[in-house]
Amino acid sequence: MQILIDATPLLLRSAGVKNYTYYWIQSLWEQAGNDRILTLPALTRLGPLNHESSIAGRAETILHLGRVFAANRTPALPLLRWTMPAADVFHVSNQIRHPPKRLKLTATVYDMTCRLMPELHTAANIQADESLAENVLARADRLIAISENSKQDAARLLGLDAERIEVIYPGVPEVYFGAQARPSEKPYVLYVGTIEPRKNLDTLLDAWEGFRLRGDFDLIVAGASGWEGPKTLARLRAQPRSVRYLGYVPEDELPGLTAGASAFVYPSLYEGFGLPVAQAMAAGVPVITSNTSCLPEVAGAGALLVDPRSAADIQGAMERLLTSPELGRELGAAGMAKAQKEYRWKVCARKSLEFFHRV
Repeated sequence: MQILIDATPLLLRSAGVKNYTYYWIQSLWEQAGNDRILTLPALTRLGPLNHESSIAGRAETILHLGRVFAANRTPALPLLRWTMPAADVFHVSNQIRHPPKRLKLTATVYDMTCRLMPELHTAANIQADESLAENVLARADRLIAISENSKQDAARLLGLDAERIEVIYPGVPEVYFGAQARPSEKPYVLYVGTIEPRKNLDTLLDAWEGFRLRGDFDLIVAGASGWEGPKTLARLRAQPRSVRYLGYVPEDELPGLTAGASAFVYPSLYEGFGLPVAQAMAAGVPVITSNTSCLPEVAGAGALLVDPRSAADIQGAMERLLTSPELGRELGAAGMAKAQKEYRWKVCARKSLEFFHRV
């Protein structure tokens, strides 16, 4: 069986979707057996993952993105079909708007934030989301959802048949399991994520201002700027007391940074899966995260859940966790056990291959 995966997100500046696509393709190659996993554009290996730049060469990146752009703008011309290899199933990314009609078509449902919180997205993002829903999700033979919450939101908001949507959790890179903490002069609380309104970092900074243990801990913030990020970045660069902003942290440095944290705090307003939470759980770090969207589902017993819009709630959870070593050990152990059982890329790849065969 030949399965074609649209790898276009790997050529773009991106965080969550790029991360998912990279490790998913890598794991599918490893688990493929008698199946053949092809990519669009054609890739024979994956170089180092960098969220800020393309994994392909400049010429290949420009050529492929130009082809996708032209195909999206001129659906009457089958530009993609002319340049695609033969396949039994085509798994489309969120970048292709008019996939060929003569193939079995699948796609991944990540989240419904453009529908639920349009104020947290650009007009271009909202328009692209509408096009994806109409031209891809509505006509796909089957869909993968990265959480049960994303599945239910997609069925409810897009009118999709829930029976066509299968939940397959993403994995966590193996290096997070048993990761060694990087040395630090002072204990720290960690946030990892793009600096944009949906991630709700400003409320965490508000909570930190009233945090009674600021003298004993640092708050480390790691992440590149996203949409509407400059205001929050200006606040971080003003160097609030005991706050350290690292900017974009390379992928190979994140496991040690995560493993060394006394707590991981992630007060996002909405997530499709929340990979940074799962990574912290895999590293055995206790988590504080939001009581919204998929985050209770993903974190399970490995986290304290808070109202993400309440700085007082976040502050109280940090104080409760960081004054109780026993609670930290309990949350860390529960989170690690859940991650080891449910968030492995080899499990995701195996379930995905079974999904493609059913399609």
